[in-house]
Amino acid sequence: MTLVSNAKSWQDKASWARAQRDASLGKVEPKLQGLPDELPLSSQELPKSVLTQREIEITENYTVNELLAVLRERKISVEEVTRAFLRRAALAQAATNCLVGIMWDEAIARAKYLDSLPEPKGALFGLPISTKEHHGMVGPDVVTTASFVAWVGRKHGSNLLYDTFWDEGCVFYARTTQPQTIMHLETNSNIFGRTVNPYNRDLTPGGSSGGEGALLGMRGSIFGVGGDIGGSIRCPAAHVGVYGFKPTLKRVSVSGQRSIMAGKETIASTGGPMTVDREGLELFMKVALGAKPWRVDPSLTVKEWTPYKFTKPIIVAVQWWDGVVQPHPPMTRALKEVAEACRKAGMEVVDWDSESLDHAKAWDIISALYWPDGGEEALQVLKESGEPILPLTKFIIEEQPTVKNLTQHELWELCGKRDQYRVDYARAWTNTADADGREVDVILCPPSFGAATPHDQSRYWGYTAQWNLLDYPGAVFPVTTVDPAKDPKDLNYVPKNDEDKFVYDMYSPEKYANAPVSLQLIGRRQYDEKVLAALAEIEHAMGRK
Repeated sequence: MTLVSNAKSWQDKASWARAQRDASLGKVEPKLQGLPDELPLSSQELPKSVLTQREIEITENYTVNELLAVLRERKISVEEVTRAFLRRAALAQAATNCLVGIMWDEAIARAKYLDSLPEPKGALFGLPISTKEHHGMVGPDVVTTASFVAWVGRKHGSNLLYDTFWDEGCVFYARTTQPQTIMHLETNSNIFGRTVNPYNRDLTPGGSSGGEGALLGMRGSIFGVGGDIGGSIRCPAAHVGVYGFKPTLKRVSVSGQRSIMAGKETIASTGGPMTVDREGLELFMKVALGAKPWRVDPSLTVKEWTPYKFTKPIIVAVQWWDGVVQPHPPMTRALKEVAEACRKAGMEVVDWDSESLDHAKAWDIISALYWPDGGEEALQVLKESGEPILPLTKFIIEEQPTVKNLTQHELWELCGKRDQYRVDYARAWTNTADADGREVDVILCPPSFGAATPHDQSRYWGYTAQWNLLDYPGAVFPVTTVDPAKDPKDLNYVPKNDEDKFVYDMYSPEKYANAPVSLQLIGRRQYDEKVLAALAEIEHAMGRK
């Protein structure tokens, strides 16, 4: 294969990366058969015509904990499970373009090793785990682009979180796509192209962990690792109807990942789980923190995972809108349905007033915090290879009025505004306390203005980035799907502002028919365990296990 060092243009370098990916997929055995010449709008039925009944059983019939149980009991070999998920991941790639590569040889060798052990070992024994590419990977000869053409072929290693999971017996088998700069709520790059939604290829699976989302939405994975700085776990999880969790910063280590602006402290990202069931979220956190990662990464908060127990019915505040952009009808219906289920279960449900808390101001602050150098480093890395800037990169760097290359004093001032906004929001939460001192436990809100958006239209981040600014933990969970009969467009609605009009004009129920609709649950900073405990209570109220 041609060496990447021989590439003469950015197109040649991107082609080299795609050839590497295709070579990894070429190892799939037996080869995929039964794919239609023209892919359908929804990819959900494809496994029935491509995979064996046994592969479908292994990849569809178990929750994360159930699969771990049968692996520990050795009712199914790790190798058989690994091969099933490798082939299903290859199918997901064919349907959605969600992978930068599969680890066929490495994963099967790992599976054979685990099967050879006299006793199962580790909390994640035999569990196939998919990962976001820019985090890196365990093993030799790892290269990571972080979706920059200039970094194609660049050597990389592992990270602390993945080392922990490896030590607990997992099998890494697939690495997933992300967008240019890793700063879009969609997934599109000049290297691997566009990733599409497995429920509707005309819609995005979200971003930046959109490859993870698309893979999970096809059950080519049931347990994946994403990263979140503005919604990058929660948005894709919501768009494909799976579970995602953004922890409080400095609980999960990101040490070892590759990205631009290393060392930036204005606003930071966190790793977190994307899974097909709620219990997978807690498993991720228990294992990640059970290793006491702060002993190696001193930037982390020294705080073990301690499951939270409610002693009284919870108080849920519903954010019907954020005061800037009105959600689409399916999202409002989902809020009403879940709020009503909470009431019937004996919970107290109140309204959350976002208008008085000025979420538009929050966006002005955080969009500037993302790029304290005015985007100079990101644009320079693009310039190195000559790759063109994509529309959503241009949007998030060049079209935000507060983004500029800050002087030191301007940076201090901006961080001061960030901290004051956090104080004001925390005070508002504290002031919800009733006569006996009980305040709101969690906020139930949209993770986006609607279901997955059409391509290149994810230009409103307010429903997720708000909580990154505040550093509040947030979980996303599936609720319903778009139903044109139940979710007609309000033709008499008058948009409040230009952003609201952009979002309103985007909606027609037929465009989104059957797309997943999810909600988001937010807690106070460092109350991660409480958010997941509240999610369990709310899902029980919805009639789920």
